[in-house]
This record gives sequence, structure tokens and C-alpha cells, in this order.
Amino acid sequence: MSSEEGIPDSFSREYPQRPIVTTVACVFREDRVLLIKRAQEPSKGCWSVPGGVIEIGEAIYDAIRREIREECGIEIEVVKVINAADGIIPDGAGRVWFHYVPIYILARYVSGEAHPGSDASEVGWVAREGLDTFDLSPITYENVIRAFDMARDLGLF
Repeated sequence: MSSEEGIPDSFSREYPQRPIVTTVACVFREDRVLLIKRAQEPSKGCWSVPGGVIEIGEAIYDAIRREIREECGIEIEVVKVINAADGIIPDGAGRVWFHYVPIYILARYVSGEAHPGSDASEVGWVAREGLDTFDLSPITYENVIRAFDMARDLGLF
């Protein structure tokens, strides 16, 4: 830690000293949303929406475009912020193992062929009625449903 500034020289995602702000996207291609199967902890092997950590000096919308490109190989158009949420995951002893603050973004597919990249082992375009067959966390499920409603109301499909 830099004693002059009181800022850590690096940060750990596991057992962090403070919450980590991330951005995740509900990307729509017509009436289907993009889901990824997580290849890393937390929630390795579970389905989610793609995204990642916002880098220092990076704007939220720039971060999500970069993350989607890295994770899924596609280009998106950002529509609007859906919601911010708590992503607090305790370990077996009750200590905070991960603490993220995900900002959920509504986005529209622009180009490219979706494929798993850096943090995903699988990707898929899923219709609303198919969501129940995927192992989504309750907060992700809630925000994806909210995104479907917003996308429909905005005329994205």
C-alpha cells in the first residue's frame, strides 16, 4: 500500500478491501438475450450475463462495450442503464469472499458472431420463456426479466 496516498498498489477480487464496481449487459438480438456460462469464480459453471470490472479512468459504457467484445466477440449498442445491484458472496465461514456492485446495462446486438472468450465457457441467445432452464442467480434473473420488459417497451423487438 502506498502510505502517502492510502491506496492499495493492487486489489484482490477475492476477499477485497472494498466493493468492486462492474458493468454487465443484457444484450438483445431481436427477442433473445445473450447469456454466458461462467468459466471463472465467482459462480463458475453457472449462467449469467456478460460483463466485468470497470477499469480506472474508463467510462461505464466504454467498459461494457470492451467487456462484451472480450468475452463474446460481438459489438453492441448501449441503450441505457437498467439497475445497479449488490453482488455479495460469502465464503463458508461467513466472510465476504467477493463483493461486486454490478451495473446492469440494456444493449442491442450490432455485429459479430457470439463465441466464448476470456471469462465464458459457453454463450447462447435465449428467449424469455427459456430462461427458467438456465442456472441464473436470483438477482441476474430479476434483472434479465426487467431488461426484457424494458427492451419490449422501447421497441427493441
